[in-house]
Amino acid sequence: MSSQQQTYYSASANSARRFPTLQTDLEADVCVVGGGIAGCSAALHLAQRGYRVVLLEAQCIGWGASGRNGGQVIAGYACGQQFLIDHVGMELAKRMWDVSVEAVALLSHLVQQHAIDCDLQWGRLQVAIQPRQREELLAEQEQLERGFEYRELQLLERKELRDRLASERYVAGLLDRGSAHLHPLNYTLGLAAAAASAGVAIYENCAVARVDRDAPATVHTAHGRIKARFVILCCNAYMNGLQPALRARIMPVATYMIATAALGASRSQELIRDNVAVSDTNFILDYFRRSADHRLLFGGRVSYSGISAVDSCKATRRHMLKVFPQLHDVAIEYAWGGLIDITMNRAPDFGRLAPHIYYLQGFSGHGLALTTIAGKLVAETISGHAQRFDVFSHLQHRNFPGGRLLRTPTLVLAMLWYRLRDLLG
Repeated sequence: MSSQQQTYYSASANSARRFPTLQTDLEADVCVVGGGIAGCSAALHLAQRGYRVVLLEAQCIGWGASGRNGGQVIAGYACGQQFLIDHVGMELAKRMWDVSVEAVALLSHLVQQHAIDCDLQWGRLQVAIQPRQREELLAEQEQLERGFEYRELQLLERKELRDRLASERYVAGLLDRGSAHLHPLNYTLGLAAAAASAGVAIYENCAVARVDRDAPATVHTAHGRIKARFVILCCNAYMNGLQPALRARIMPVATYMIATAALGASRSQELIRDNVAVSDTNFILDYFRRSADHRLLFGGRVSYSGISAVDSCKATRRHMLKVFPQLHDVAIEYAWGGLIDITMNRAPDFGRLAPHIYYLQGFSGHGLALTTIAGKLVAETISGHAQRFDVFSHLQHRNFPGGRLLRTPTLVLAMLWYRLRDLLG
């Protein structure tokens, strides 16, 4: 997970503008910290509203999870709608669901508006390995249709699913025509280019050392400072020591992906007929899709210790062959990992550290579309329209237990239970 790591996405990325490192002191209306999707979206939407915006990225645009993820553009939240109903009530849960559906539409709109070449394809299959999981998919469909008026879903039983997906592993699938998949790094680079065209000053290789909370705030880097009326922290798993109170509420989790050699159009289409993204319903799930150049991209293994497994490529390939044993003869050409941030409840964590300092984090592996609209919501809030952003303040978040030394071992033990549940049903 070093800055030199090559992923399939970096190898197939569009040529992109590189941005300078900050070498002076500046003033701005807003300073955005973090050059992933959330930060680029916030900067773009603020610039479109006439704000002077500076964006600081510690590495390069899209270096973190925004440029390495599974590429699945999904409505909803990692915690699930029932969790939201139980914790904030049906009315607020419905408003949050509507935001997530709008997030997918916003992503599609930005791709079209800014001509972002990122291989956007529509459709997603959520697949069940066990009969119990089929019942869970059916219950999810009924809940979303009746309670949330979402009409994009179709339950596929084993035979129909097998016609679309060349695997014997699954007993049923829930097709969502309103979700999608894309090349996430090219999407992020496209957002950054749009933000720069709108007037955002972007600086790469520019880690933030600290943020002084005075009004205006001062953001300190190694070679310059930004004085800004507002600050937005979009650091997620890479918060490190910048804001310890926020860091304690998220856990960086390492996840891994592989990309096969090119299969050719015919063979890749045989695997996934309609070119939809696929993920299973396990707590520690597998996810996969076709690439534009006819590879299979497959991911899903995780390390809660945050340490890359020595043999992650071979282990991920073994998972892939459980789904598609017919790929036993296919070489793996790319293997990579990266960190995502999860919250204790797997619900997003948006809020304020001070009236003029905002943060967006806790997307919990479900954030490609949600990061996009989170940036828009915080831009709305700074512009004086906080109603939608403040809906998320009703979600209560706790620190991970165990403190600095024991929080990771505690989570590893908890995840063992979920692994056993996935295996035993």
